[in-house]
Amino acid sequence: MRKETANILSVLDTYSLPSAEDIGLLISADFRKRRVEKGLTREEISSQADVPLSNVARFEQKGLISLTNLIKLAAALGYSGEIKGIFSESKFSTMEELALIRKNTGKTKAYPKQKK
Repeated sequence: MRKETANILSVLDTYSLPSAEDIGLLISADFRKRRVEKGLTREEISSQADVPLSNVARFEQKGLISLTNLIKLAAALGYSGEIKGIFSESKFSTMEELALIRKNTGKTKAYPKQKK
């Protein structure tokens, strides 16, 4: 194996996809930045969004929040469009997946794969 290929593979070995907890913490950190940018305290955003203060604090500290409360907080900061659009576009990682998406576009139900 060439040295360049070995180096790339060693980087890929140490790379891992973020966990749900990691993503929650990233979202909460971004939320806190946007809240502070707008000069809002936790108490003020809690009141504006009608989300209990304890839930706002837990979200900012641990990244944990219900979907309903996340939507309320996003709307209070003016990010309801971004939340609404989270699954609005198809995503694919292979050409086979793209073909499947195109085939299933417009369907309203998914059925188990038939065994051959």
